[in-house]
Amino acid sequence: MASTPQWMNTMAPEDKDFYSALGLRIAQARKAKNLTQQQMAEALGISQQTMAHYEVGRLRIAVALLPAVAELLGTSIDALVHGTETKAKTKRGPDSKLQQQVERIRQLPRAKQQFVMDMLDTVIQQSNT
Repeated sequence: MASTPQWMNTMAPEDKDFYSALGLRIAQARKAKNLTQQQMAEALGISQQTMAHYEVGRLRIAVALLPAVAELLGTSIDALVHGTETKAKTKRGPDSKLQQQVERIRQLPRAKQQFVMDMLDTVIQQSNT
């Protein structure tokens, strides 16, 4: 069995932090899309084990792979890399309170997001009757 050269295993602490955060965002987005690691890996042409390593930040994801990852997850590369969507603002000043709340809801775990959506659906249905 061939061993991996030591220089390939070393990663600066700031790189580890970056790739761990990137992997976490990828994993969260994948789960939000109800995709398994296996499904994601097959679509990207990589092994499930490699996908798992990307998600925990153990391996550096190739920059060339990011467009395909972003497309599969229905997000932008910017959102994956930085954790935020870039958006063209049409007005100056801070986001509206509703926009701020929507952003906070996006940060919630999937189950809590579903709970909030169910509540909103109920209120909207009641207002239509």
